[in-house]
Amino acid sequence: MKYDARACSFNMDTGCVELLLQDGRKISIDCTGVEDTLDVTMVQRTELDYLIYNDPLAYAELILNGEPEEYLRNVAESRRLED
Repeated sequence: MKYDARACSFNMDTGCVELLLQDGRKISIDCTGVEDTLDVTMVQRTELDYLIYNDPLAYAELILNGEPEEYLRNVAESRRLED
């Protein structure tokens, strides 16, 4: 899926990460809906929130590639190692 990395942002009004594809179509990812479907801890939710606000493209890629559980497991492991 080809997309325009410059045209990816978090829309605070809708609570969605919006991604513009190169063919002009737009994908809107409902962040609350995604988080509700995942069984996440507070640390994991904080990590997702960080991506949403600071790197929405990484968040979109994570969700569209279907790898959020693996990513969140790795985040939880790395946080334990740092403690």
